[in-house]
Amino acid sequence: MTFWSRSFGRAAPTAISSADTRPTVRILGTHGVPAGYGGFETAAENIALYLRDQGWRVVVYCQAAGRGERVEDTWHGIERVIIPVDRTGWKGTSTFDLHSIRDAMRHRDVCLTFGYNTAIFNVAHRLRRTPNLINMDGIEWSRSRWGPTKQGILWTNERIACFVGHHLIADHPSIERYLQGRAKASKISMITYGAKIVTEAPTEPVTSRGLEPGRYATLICRPIPENSILELVKGFCAERRGHRLAMLGDYLPDSDPYHRAVMEAANDEVVFLGAIYDPAEVAALRFHGSAYLHGHTVGGTNPSLVEAMAAGNAVVAHDNEYNRWVAQDGAVYFRTAPDAASAIAEVLGDPQRRATMAAASLRRHAQEFTWEHVAGQYEELLARYLPGRSEERR
Repeated sequence: MTFWSRSFGRAAPTAISSADTRPTVRILGTHGVPAGYGGFETAAENIALYLRDQGWRVVVYCQAAGRGERVEDTWHGIERVIIPVDRTGWKGTSTFDLHSIRDAMRHRDVCLTFGYNTAIFNVAHRLRRTPNLINMDGIEWSRSRWGPTKQGILWTNERIACFVGHHLIADHPSIERYLQGRAKASKISMITYGAKIVTEAPTEPVTSRGLEPGRYATLICRPIPENSILELVKGFCAERRGHRLAMLGDYLPDSDPYHRAVMEAANDEVVFLGAIYDPAEVAALRFHGSAYLHGHTVGGTNPSLVEAMAAGNAVVAHDNEYNRWVAQDGAVYFRTAPDAASAIAEVLGDPQRRATMAAASLRRHAQEFTWEHVAGQYEELLARYLPGRSEERR
């Protein structure tokens, strides 16, 4: 018996009645819903809720820690298949993906997969002629933090995904152009990420952390060099600002030299708040901030930038093709620490400039990044690949 027949060949009855005639999508590749981990989970949750409201049956595969049997339940009308995995990190993710795909292959439903990190397993979709649409994220293999071995694994899986995916989703025009060098243009669509607009928020998450509404900027990202945190902190601390800089994220100076360098560059106007996972609290911190500092240098459409725009933030962003297309007139741009110092001074020193940029952020968000717009495009694309449609055979 081959690996593929052993892992994916057995049919099994589904817990849902065959009388259910709604169009069905199975969402793979995330930690599941409700979202509590990152951009993919937030996208999966919002797309799933939108599709539910449009009359779809939505099944989301969810990763849980520990051992045990798979469990099925529902969350806000969305079916969840919860798969326990007694591993962490890369091995845990790979194990979860394998079991999720194995379960999904028992059905003929269209699949929506977020990420290509384990695309080798998606060969099963092609062999079983099960339509699989893959959100290709950014150019993940190019991130320096992975190291050569993991970069090689990711590069290989990216190429596999481009070949076996029935349709590829790029989250940014630059990513779309990149993928067109690796797959037919006809099987690639550009659909961004979304964010919910924030029109009001409580001040308690702000004041309880010693911050004054309207007198601080935020910097929210994973603390790694490719996010330009050191340049931004040095730029912010180049002079007294009369504002605080609220840093969200886990900074571990005793174990990470980069974290230590960031903290050593900070003055007393910088406050390290640690990791905050409650979406409502993060939204409140964004909403009541005077500006958002965004140093991401790689990838496509970054969820944290879109969320800042949805909160009406003026943005100081790293100058690259990804950020410029997303933020446009809602941001001023930098490349070096001195650039950042000038950009921060321009934004924090001029309330009228901040107001103009904030309005531009909200206009740009309404134009491209609402969940209704984003999820609607996903629905149109998924509908083309429902069983019985010609596209599923491509």
